Amino acid sequence: MAAKRPVKGGQNKKKRRMKLTLKQSKLKTTGDAYTDSVGWSKDVGRTLEDQPTSSLEPETLRVQCTMCGSMMKIPKPKRSKYTIACAYAECGHVMKFD
Repeated sequence: MAAKRPVKGGQNKKKRRMKLTLKQSKLKTTGDAYTDSVGWSKDVGRTLEDQPTSSLEPETLRVQCTMCGSMMKIPKPKRSKYTIACAYAECGHVMKFD
């Protein structure tokens, strides 16, 4: 048997054996929380034909004159009390709303 070469420094050093693995030593038990949502809408119940309803009331009102029966289209009033004069020239009736 051949004699071992002397190690520098006069000490015998052991080689450390390292265990190299790609696995984690502990597995996470939380589960996979990844969801792929690239390019897809999160509004599931809405289709392209549906129009979103921004205002529930119309911007204009249709009022019928109580005297002559003509229909008038007026802008939505901003106050609770308002008056409307009939647009028909021969009628001229004034209606008050409270």
